[in-house]
Amino acid sequence: MNKYPVTYELIKTCKQTGARLGKVHTPHGSFDTPAFMPVGTQATVKGMSPEELKEMKAGIILSNTYHLYMRPGHELVKRAGGLHKFMNWDRPILTDSGGFQVFSMAENRKITEEGVTFKSHLDGSSHLFSPEKAIEIENALGADIIMAFDECIPYPATHDYARKSLERTTRWLSRCVDAHKREDQALFGIIQGGTYKDLRIQSTKEITAIDLPGYAIGGLSVGEPKNEMYDMLETITPLMPADKPRYLMGVGSPDCLIEGAIRGVDMFDCVLPTRIGRNGTAMTSKGRVIVRDSQYAEDFTPIDEECGCYACKNFSKAYIRHLIKAKEMFGLRLVTYHNLYFLLGLMDKIREAIIEDRLGDFRNEFFKKYGYKI
Repeated sequence: MNKYPVTYELIKTCKQTGARLGKVHTPHGSFDTPAFMPVGTQATVKGMSPEELKEMKAGIILSNTYHLYMRPGHELVKRAGGLHKFMNWDRPILTDSGGFQVFSMAENRKITEEGVTFKSHLDGSSHLFSPEKAIEIENALGADIIMAFDECIPYPATHDYARKSLERTTRWLSRCVDAHKREDQALFGIIQGGTYKDLRIQSTKEITAIDLPGYAIGGLSVGEPKNEMYDMLETITPLMPADKPRYLMGVGSPDCLIEGAIRGVDMFDCVLPTRIGRNGTAMTSKGRVIVRDSQYAEDFTPIDEECGCYACKNFSKAYIRHLIKAKEMFGLRLVTYHNLYFLLGLMDKIREAIIEDRLGDFRNEFFKKYGYKI
């Protein structure tokens, strides 16, 4: 019998790049890795139904602890039977700790060893998030994977600030472990340290010394140049346990998903595909297409002729642009659907390239076509 409710199975390592093909097993089923997790901030992936997410083969989705604490409240979700039942999603769910949202409120928060005092973005009321409170909320929500409460520092930050922050994150992780009460939920620790290699090494050693079912890499994709993020990943992932999942938080652009997988990352999440979808921007095999632009007013081709999603099989750019300009919600739903389908399909191609030991070649082919610099 496994020690943890969530386990990682390594299936293959790409001979060309070292990328990992695996499977994460949870109480609500398994999902293949490397995996992209659509973000359902408020217990819904914006604009999408659970059935649509299953159509596009989403294996796991993410929800936000801070927002669900604020509205409708974790106790209500608990009374509803937990997040899975509340939102009618029977596959795996991950909840973040709310730390990123709390720390992004620079004007309205105060950090102490106890936790973070902040004001609600809804009504200005004062609240305290401590490691214990975050875990209490996450235990009530009932996701399969829950994240420890950490301090996510801004970029840039001084070496001294980053060091003190990561050490506080380690202390807070110990408190999260003590507060965690449910054996059917897997608690992941989060590695911090900014863009300083020595601090990233220190944090990785401290966090992974606490025996947990998985570990995340936080504090990246917060404004630093992408090459710095890749340098940090190359520093961190060789020090992380090979038999546990590695989750890079807040990353979802196609180039970063491929580069992250090459550097040994298993799980990713980001609001990018849904956010730009609601602005009328589509990800395609040849780069981004701003569907709302006037040049597509009489373009009767699909968003992406190489895509097999519902939007691309049934509707033209001209029609979708018309819907967006007319402020019809169906237009934004179609672009959102396409973007999620595109990224989940990209992960399929990444996994296939790992099986065939050619992820490096796939990267070069994709970058050339998409318009990225190789």
